[in-house]
Amino acid sequence: MPTLLIVDDEPNVVYSLTRRLASDELCVIGAGSARKGIELIDERNPDVVLLDIRLPDMSGLDAFDRIRRKDPRLPVVIVTAHATTETAIEAMKRGAFEYLVKPLDLAQLREIVARAIHVSRLSRTPAVFGQEDSADASVDRIVGLSPPMQQVYKDIGRVAPQDVNVPILGESGTGKELVARAIYSHSRRSHERFLAINCAAIPETLLESELFGHERGSFTGAERRRIGKFEQANEGTIFLDEIGDMTMATEAKILRLLQDGRFERVGGNETIQTNVRVIAATNQDLQRQIGQGRFREDLYYRLKVFAIHLPPLRERMEDLPMLVDHFARVFSRELGKNARVVPPETMEILESYAWPGNVRELQSAIKYALVQASADVLAPHCLPENVRRPAPVQGVRLADGERGAIDVPHLLRQLIEGHEPDIYHRIHAAVDQILLDEILAYSGGNQVLASQLLGISRTTLRAKLTSRGSPGPECPH
Repeated sequence: MPTLLIVDDEPNVVYSLTRRLASDELCVIGAGSARKGIELIDERNPDVVLLDIRLPDMSGLDAFDRIRRKDPRLPVVIVTAHATTETAIEAMKRGAFEYLVKPLDLAQLREIVARAIHVSRLSRTPAVFGQEDSADASVDRIVGLSPPMQQVYKDIGRVAPQDVNVPILGESGTGKELVARAIYSHSRRSHERFLAINCAAIPETLLESELFGHERGSFTGAERRRIGKFEQANEGTIFLDEIGDMTMATEAKILRLLQDGRFERVGGNETIQTNVRVIAATNQDLQRQIGQGRFREDLYYRLKVFAIHLPPLRERMEDLPMLVDHFARVFSRELGKNARVVPPETMEILESYAWPGNVRELQSAIKYALVQASADVLAPHCLPENVRRPAPVQGVRLADGERGAIDVPHLLRQLIEGHEPDIYHRIHAAVDQILLDEILAYSGGNQVLASQLLGISRTTLRAKLTSRGSPGPECPH
């Protein structure tokens, strides 16, 4: 269970926050001085620290620096009054996770603590490859012995000790973040911070501020200076997931940072120097993006010092039994179950399914089956409906106006013999028509789920829907 340490000299504050934040999922402990807080870090090894900047025995910056020397990866959230905001910002520049101004907003505090716990886990839980002790909760394991995965392991081993930028290429759900963390875990920067940013999950208008920070008044809502992730992660590693979804303006700033380690905050003139290792990931074809003018070619080559290609699950199906066994063990322990026996008829269904969502979808399917199982056997009926009975492809409307299953070779011959232009994109458009209709119908219009199953970002899905003239249905979530 994650642990939050609150360091504040006001007993009422510690008591109130402990009552409101402690739960079955979070242990909360308190300290009334900086020295006691530092002692508890040694004794209890908390996942996050909430540090009041004004303490009776030590300045807030001195306390923060001591915590950083003990564990640079431990997220520290600074709590400050308006009068000491500049001190909090200075702590942020030195690597604090976030700062909050009193009086505290409980909803905001909960959200920041949750994010800090996630970051703490990413940087402090090793990502390893190898099969022994596969249910060990102290590590996250990359599973597989197939030739494609053996190549991935070799690539991680080659590139991890070298202080170079790495792009990880692969479909959504293949485990790109896990590979990024394995590179970090085996790197020279493994004792520094690891920060992960999903570029597709943050609105375009906010992504640049999230990465580079902003000055007060630089845009509507910028009430205080913000320190960005590149500044926070100095000397550490930053993982940019779905880098293909950034705007060209943000790409230009990333390029400059990769070239000389410098950038400016949004709305600022001060040049910031930082030393970070960048690991990027995308499920998109960046070379095609370059050809379409949607990704900078110079950034692509600056990133692509040593690329790692992560295979989809359908290209390493010999790993499926091992993955099923691994997830069954892990989730059995998590759910208090003992359903680890996978009979041949269940494995046959799993092996016949296409797994468009890759390992992430398999992981969800096994967890679902364990919840459904009433005995120690994962029977076929425990599997999700879409895995047991995949929906048939209904087809697309062809040139003659009839509706039927698409015959790609036949359609291709028609286009070639008719000397039609742009055959590549017309074939893709025909296949997309099937995929989009079927996946959106299956997901009930939930574009987040649809994009995960398709293995593309939500931004790409919306672009495809818009290009065919309809944004498609979307359920609230």
